[in-house]
Amino acid sequence: MKPSMALEEKRRSIREAASRFRTVNPRVFGSVLHGHDKDGSDLDLLVDPLPDTTLFDLGGLQVELEALLGVPVDLRTPGDLPPKFREKVLAEAVAV
Repeated sequence: MKPSMALEEKRRSIREAASRFRTVNPRVFGSVLHGHDKDGSDLDLLVDPLPDTTLFDLGGLQVELEALLGVPVDLRTPGDLPPKFREKVLAEAVAV
């Protein structure tokens, strides 16, 4: 399944999962955003961690989203993004 199809079918569930794992503002970026995804592509998601978010929360969210969507998920926070393209990704990412 293309990640864009999984995203369209499960938007609400993605938002709910993000809140359970102490993150907010889930956004899509990368190939899905630009319409270049295909079967086997991953879904690039950006979330903002809350002050008490741990690496276990982020890892748990990624595992849950992959099980829910049936596609690989590349979960990032703004701080995870390389400085050379962080501003571009933040400017174009679209809310889930």
